[in-house]
Amino acid sequence: MTTPALIAVAHGSADPAAQLTVRALARLVQYQAPELDVRVAFAAHAEPALPGVLAAAGRGAVVVPLLLSTGYHASVDIAGAALAAGASMAAPLGPGPRLADALADRLARAGVPAGTATVLAAAGSADPRALAAVWRQARLLAARTGAPVLVGFASAARPTVTEAIDALSGPSGRPVAVASYLLSPGLFYDRLKRSGARWVSEPLGCHPAVASLVIDRFRAAARNADPCGHRHVTRAR
Repeated sequence: MTTPALIAVAHGSADPAAQLTVRALARLVQYQAPELDVRVAFAAHAEPALPGVLAAAGRGAVVVPLLLSTGYHASVDIAGAALAAGASMAAPLGPGPRLADALADRLARAGVPAGTATVLAAAGSADPRALAAVWRQARLLAARTGAPVLVGFASAARPTVTEAIDALSGPSGRPVAVASYLLSPGLFYDRLKRSGARWVSEPLGCHPAVASLVIDRFRAAARNADPCGHRHVTRAR
């Protein structure tokens, strides 16, 4: 039986650094699972576009959204393209404990002392499900680090990153870290670097834990594919 193609699809950005990060993550996935046929696609703002990659992969491919929570792209345009192509749709990457591990590792690499209050900084969304998922990830990060964690959004929702930093620093002005809950660099990461936090961790990017999640999401969706040709969305766990 032929293993279906793994199509790792990112939101997309015109920033070359973001595109390079997605491709580096795909290479790491391929390195961790050399038996897989790993392909990259973008939902918008970059090439190759998802419909063309799906057409080239043929029916039965598995689309793995490189997204940290559900939302419009995961539930509407990416899911719609997958359904139209007869592809399986995997769950988004987050929230989850392995992302908490990756976030903690990024904070440590940024030199953040243990016990430092942290803002989990996400892009933001108008979708309540996406916002709730970020708060769940914040609780997981707090449990992982043993330090206070508040959510801050770079756009579209509140509290903003600056508001969350102010709430954590308090009257004493204690230093606060920002954990970048972003997959890749770009506009939102640039905003985080200007937030005034003492430390700002790098995006999750091609962290090994992220690559392993991509593989696991692919395998779960592939197992759940209906042998009669009907495809199902795999829910995050």
